[in-house]
Amino acid sequence: MTAPAPGYEVLLDRDALRARVGDLAARITGDHPDGVVLVGVLKGALVFLADLARAIRTVDVELDFLAISRYAPDSGRVKILQDLAIDVAGRDVVLVEDLIDTGLTAAYLLRHLEERGPRRVELCALLDRAERRIVPLDVRYVGIEVPGDAFLLGYGLHHAERYRNLPVVLSVERAAVLADPDAFVGAYGRT
Repeated sequence: MTAPAPGYEVLLDRDALRARVGDLAARITGDHPDGVVLVGVLKGALVFLADLARAIRTVDVELDFLAISRYAPDSGRVKILQDLAIDVAGRDVVLVEDLIDTGLTAAYLLRHLEERGPRRVELCALLDRAERRIVPLDVRYVGIEVPGDAFLLGYGLHHAERYRNLPVVLSVERAAVLADPDAFVGAYGRT
């Protein structure tokens, strides 16, 4: 891999992502021998969810999605834009997030899922910023812990809908990407 340009670093390269996803898949498989419903939060968790589902090879996996709005100004609230299409009553469910930060959204979505009567609901995040947590959460499956101030792109994470398809996770200079959303497009040729 070519050395990264100034302004960003590769937090998780392809091999590290494959290893973390494999570890998480093995843990989920061991905890859910009768099968599991993976619920991805759109759009950020889509890439991670796809890799995670493919890595779970010995138990039945069903997929569904939730889509949420951005936080409404001055409310601290999101709303469900797309709800589950399948019945999860009596089933094991794992809510799959790309990144958990304050925990507000994840807590809201967990409550939303629990209202549907699953046998159990657990939380899986590729990236966890536990140091910024406002709401206590039990994140059963964590890929890696990340520092609270890291601005992350790639592997589903975006800024202005860019960078979701990078095959790695980058930690970038916040000021640079906010000033120019295309500041790190050169990363595509280097990762």
